[in-house]
Amino acid sequence: MLDRDLAIHYGVETRVLNQAVRRNIARFPDDFMFQLTKEELGNWRSQIVMSNSAKMGIRRRPYAFTEQGVAMLSSVLNSERAIQVNIRIMRTFIKMRQMLMNYQELKQKIEEMEEKYDYQFKAVFEAIQQLLEPPKDQPGKIGF
Repeated sequence: MLDRDLAIHYGVETRVLNQAVRRNIARFPDDFMFQLTKEELGNWRSQIVMSNSAKMGIRRRPYAFTEQGVAMLSSVLNSERAIQVNIRIMRTFIKMRQMLMNYQELKQKIEEMEEKYDYQFKAVFEAIQQLLEPPKDQPGKIGF
């Protein structure tokens, strides 16, 4: 997302957002944020057919943020909305960790049962094991 769009979502001016980024530049590596090149800016402007480029209000090349950069912005901006977004992000990470722990506990219990009852329920455990493992990439078909 571009800096000007994120500024609207976070309830701050674009200049305030960019100033916060510059003051915390170490928090925004290349995979979190980058600045559009002149060519990319020209391509972006060409997509807005109805607008006059002189009246678009863009003096500098905008910054583009990845998903991680958007999340990091919530920790460096000082607006009520940014604070709420940051709290939601932290709560989401906690829930994800809890889900992962539950998954690990379930996997361990199944493995224990598998050892105990393997000879009786081998087919059942094989089916469950296939469901628990991530899908393997299969090569595409050749031909028609």
